[in-house]
Amino acid sequence: MGFERVVSLQGMLFLLIVIGVFAKRKSILPEESNKVLTDFLINIILPCNIINSFRAELKIEVLINFVRIFLLAFGIQIFAIIINNFLYRNQSEERQKVLKYATVISNAGFMGMAVVEGVFGMAGAMYASISLISQRALLWSAGLAYFTKANTKKELFKKILTHPCLVSVYIGLILMIFQIPLPDFLGRTIRSIGNTTTPVSMILIGLILGEIKDLKNFVTKTVMFYTTIRLVGLPLIVFLVGKFFGFDEILIGVQILITGMPAASTTAILAGKYNGDVEFATKCILVSSALSMITIPIWCLILKI
Repeated sequence: MGFERVVSLQGMLFLLIVIGVFAKRKSILPEESNKVLTDFLINIILPCNIINSFRAELKIEVLINFVRIFLLAFGIQIFAIIINNFLYRNQSEERQKVLKYATVISNAGFMGMAVVEGVFGMAGAMYASISLISQRALLWSAGLAYFTKANTKKELFKKILTHPCLVSVYIGLILMIFQIPLPDFLGRTIRSIGNTTTPVSMILIGLILGEIKDLKNFVTKTVMFYTTIRLVGLPLIVFLVGKFFGFDEILIGVQILITGMPAASTTAILAGKYNGDVEFATKCILVSSALSMITIPIWCLILKI
């Protein structure tokens, strides 16, 4: 994909977000639409997209790349957890919850899959789904622990292993490894639903941003420091590590885009539920989301996509 097409993709994503903001501001969708769309996206659309991405010919290089991108993704997540202990010591406890969570957990599950598929196609979406396994696991463990404590290990593992997106990875792997063909009508249905990942996820982000009433004083030093870590620092680590170990360009590219996603929309939701700084969380989401529209094309230019 040429750089011009990447910029075109970003323009499309931006317009979809604007549509979401417009729909929220004009009350076109009801108040509970955010939760309904989020549940539908996580439980139906993304699983279909993931299963469809695995419907490809099995090659040994693909399995090797699965291991490589999983290790790369897991490594950068652990690195983020470690640096969290040092980066935000001068912040209040309420803000530390937000910053630590948003450093480990990004919006890759929604926005990342859409961007990666747009840039690298279904092969990229397949690798992205493997990459996101570690983040989804950490979402229910280390990520949630920044706001509250998990109940029991049994409950924790159950949430991780039965997450709809992980279940779809299991199904996709079985289809790929055993080369099981799906009936045409079923394959078309899964593909059609999966193809709505980009518009639904971007409009959902717009709906979330549309709830913000006051846009003044959003760009602060702390927010910009976090945004730089999220959009530049962590992807740069992935780039250097990937180049050092000689990983395939598509693996490096996919993981950089996944790592360079903005703050997760769940950051503000959890901040509100567990006594975090909700206003500050919203600022991190808005600023990092806006600036990602600039940094993602730049990363694509660096990667010579």
